[in-house]
Amino acid sequence: MTQRLHLVFGGELIDPTKNAFTDVSNIDIVGMFPDYASAYNAWKSAAQRTVDDAHTRYFIAHIHRLRDEEQPASPTEELGD
Repeated sequence: MTQRLHLVFGGELIDPTKNAFTDVSNIDIVGMFPDYASAYNAWKSAAQRTVDDAHTRYFIAHIHRLRDEEQPASPTEELGD
């Protein structure tokens, strides 16, 4: 079965209408999850803890969409060991 990894993270935003964090070093990494359902549950829990803070937002990043394993690696990726 193919894993569809999702990252849940969040933190304080500069402006609640934008997606720019006030301090990137203070981003809360909730965790990496093997499917959307478990990522959604973690996101919901984190978002509910901070519901009273309009400047704090949590997001789900679809890590599995960042790279297609069927595509050949780029030349820079091949420079590793």
